[in-house]
Amino acid sequence: MDGKLKDRYIDPFTDFGFKRLFGEECNKDLLLDFLNELLYKEEGKIVSLSYLKSEKFSSSEESHKAVFDLYCESKFSVR
Repeated sequence: MDGKLKDRYIDPFTDFGFKRLFGEECNKDLLLDFLNELLYKEEGKIVSLSYLKSEKFSSSEESHKAVFDLYCESKFSVR
């Protein structure tokens, strides 16, 4: 694959890519649609979500993790 072409795409399977696609307020609708597709049957429709500022990094190399928290409210539909 051409290096120039490869630089144009974001890999959603990396921490950076996922946060770039879903972790910004301007992409909130995209994340809402994505979560509703994944969770609708079990959790009902998510009607609102809020980003919480709680990203934390570990001090050790082995357990370098980031936590990205969301607050979601859902609405169950009764059938």
